[in-house]
Amino acid sequence: MPLSIIDLLALLTFFLSWSGYTWFARKKAKNTDCIARSLHQHRIHWMYEVITREVRVGEASLLSNIERNIAFFASSTLLILAGLLTLFAKINTLESVISSMPYADHASHLAIQLKLSLLAFIFVLSFFQFTWSMRQYGFVNVMVGAAPIDTSGLNENLKAYAKQMAIVQDQAAHSYNYGLRSYYFALAAMCWFFHPILFILMSIWVVYTLYTREFNSKAVNAITAGQKYLQLERESKFPSRDAK
Repeated sequence: MPLSIIDLLALLTFFLSWSGYTWFARKKAKNTDCIARSLHQHRIHWMYEVITREVRVGEASLLSNIERNIAFFASSTLLILAGLLTLFAKINTLESVISSMPYADHASHLAIQLKLSLLAFIFVLSFFQFTWSMRQYGFVNVMVGAAPIDTSGLNENLKAYAKQMAIVQDQAAHSYNYGLRSYYFALAAMCWFFHPILFILMSIWVVYTLYTREFNSKAVNAITAGQKYLQLERESKFPSRDAK
C-alpha cells in the first residue's frame, strides 16, 4: 500500500478536524458571541445606515476594498495550483529533498502524488470559495445601488430590504472565511510530507488556532461590545423602528 496505517489515521484526523470544526463553528455561532455572529449584526446596522444616505460613495469604496482583498487570494491560489501541478513532474526531486531531511518519513512516488493531490484539492476548493465570495459582493453592490433613500428610517419595507442586503453580504463573508480556512488546513497538510504524526498535530493545532481567533480573542470581545453600543445608539436614534 502507498499509505501506511499511520498515514491513513493522519488523513482521517485531518478531514475530521476540518469538517468537525466547520460544523461546530456554524452551530456554536447561533447562540454564542463570535466574529461571525457579531459581524452579522454590524452588517445589519451598516445596511440600515446605507438606506438613509443619498451619497453612497463610501459604501462602494469599502466594498471594493474587500473585493480587492479577496481577488488577491483568488489570484494567489491560481499561482499555488500552478506550482503544485509543476511539482507532479518533479516527483524524483521532491522525494530526494524529503529523504534528505532528518527524521522525515520515507514516502514512495505514489504516496507523494497522493499528498500533492490533497494539496491541489484543498486549493481548488479555496479558489471556488474566493470566486463565489467575489460574485456575492458584486450582488451586494447591485443591491446597494438599487436601494431607495429612507431619510426617516421608519419604512418597514426598506428595513426588510436592508436586512436582505446584510444577509447577502454575510454569505459572501462566509465564503471568504471558508477560503481562508482552507489555507490554514493546507499548511497542516504540508506537514504530511515530513511525517504523519506532525500532520496530526498540525491539524489539531489549526483547529485550536481557529477556535481561539473566532470565539475567544480580543478582537471578538471588541467587535461584540461595539455591536451592543451600536444597537443602543440606533434605539435612541430610531426608537419606533428598532424597539420592535
